[in-house]
Amino acid sequence: MSDDTERESTATQLEVWCAGEDWCPVTSTASLLSKKWHPVIIHRLLEHGPSGFNDLKTEVDGISSKVLSSSLDDLEEKQIVDREIISEKPVRVQYSLTEHGQSLEPVIFSMRDWGLEHLTDPDDDESSVV
Repeated sequence: MSDDTERESTATQLEVWCAGEDWCPVTSTASLLSKKWHPVIIHRLLEHGPSGFNDLKTEVDGISSKVLSSSLDDLEEKQIVDREIISEKPVRVQYSLTEHGQSLEPVIFSMRDWGLEHLTDPDDDESSVV
């Protein structure tokens, strides 16, 4: 592998912060997705494609502008979301998933499918997990 190819491959890898070989990938992925709004933002971008800030705010019902902005910054830093300036005047920004973000599709959709199968309506008197 050439030095350029190795540097490019390393640049697209997410940092691993734990030492256990068997559980580290699960823990690192869970850490990324454990932030309350991250999986929802990723899901919305998977479902609707590239979106502007206001569109995302509408699609991610209940999130404040400050939290959405912070979450998008964090996801961009982790190379999951790409931020592109579409126009300068007025400033218009579009967010899309990177290849890393797109690769989370089976994980996010599996989470959705598990929830559809195992969670009950919050109005039910029974437990929320069946």
